[in-house]
Amino acid sequence: MTGRTSRLHRVRRLVPGRVTRGPEGRTKRGAQPKVVALGGGHGLSASLTALRRITGDLTAVVTVADDGGSSGRLRDELGVLPPGDLRKALAALCGDDDWGQTWARVIKHRFTSEGDLHDHAVGNLLIVALWEQLGDPVQALDLVGKLLGAHGRVLPMSAVPLELQALVRGHDPAEPDAVTTVRGQATVALTRGEVQSVHVVPEDPPAVPEAVAAVLDADWVVLGPGSWFSSVIPHLLVPELLEALQETKARRVLSLNLAPQPGETDGFSPQRHLEVLARHAPKLALDVVLADEAAVPDRESLTEAAKRLGAAVELAPVAAPDGSPTHDPELLAAAYDRIFRMHGRIGPWR
Repeated sequence: MTGRTSRLHRVRRLVPGRVTRGPEGRTKRGAQPKVVALGGGHGLSASLTALRRITGDLTAVVTVADDGGSSGRLRDELGVLPPGDLRKALAALCGDDDWGQTWARVIKHRFTSEGDLHDHAVGNLLIVALWEQLGDPVQALDLVGKLLGAHGRVLPMSAVPLELQALVRGHDPAEPDAVTTVRGQATVALTRGEVQSVHVVPEDPPAVPEAVAAVLDADWVVLGPGSWFSSVIPHLLVPELLEALQETKARRVLSLNLAPQPGETDGFSPQRHLEVLARHAPKLALDVVLADEAAVPDRESLTEAAKRLGAAVELAPVAAPDGSPTHDPELLAAAYDRIFRMHGRIGPWR
């Protein structure tokens, strides 16, 4: 038995008894689904904003490879996990009442100055301060969530800050056919070349045990939307987390982006997103692929790509009505709710 497998078995002991389960591991009628959402940045925020409308049992597992902006500065200076994507997830879980919306604005607030505080987000400083006070990133995030009245829990995917590296063809326009290694999430996200693959350093990072336990205990795992190479795929590069995603009895839904991301996935079709994901995690099966119906020009090709991952395709109008490439929270919530009800479940969650 490998050390990694041993760690995964130890994590299993963190999973509580599934007292609400019925036959075949399904949640009994009337219970809320246990949902784990994986990602980072604005894509994960969109998913969380939708999911908190349909379940009170929600956990966000957030990438920790960000190295730009306020997060990058704090990471470099203090050696901490980058707090920015964790802060965005907490803000997305804030309620719609005055308390929740006030705190969401506070933790997103950025200072404007001529000094060292310029562009630092209040929430980033709050999170890092509690990390230093408590010495436990999970306990600190739980405390921030309690302060905000967050409708769910936020966890980092790994206990150590990660460096994202990518093999990119044509990163230097002067050498369009050369494949080079590009380092850093911020650089990968903005590359003008074609990303071939990504990996993280260290190569075998430890997963946060609570994140693994949440995946193993979930009814549904939601991956995406978000920056494909820098926010979605990194979760598959943490070995214990990938093993949990492969072994969980939860159903797995992949939520596709509304449009290719300039630089990182420029020119990608919806089906190519699936092909890239499968190259990084060839043993990972999915149950449902969710896409906006207006963003899929070739439904047959997407259906075939999804079938190779074991998944059905669900098309739904989930884009904001203003035409911007952003998800509408209510429409995305309705799509998730319909998927949770229709794909193998027994009766309403609410």
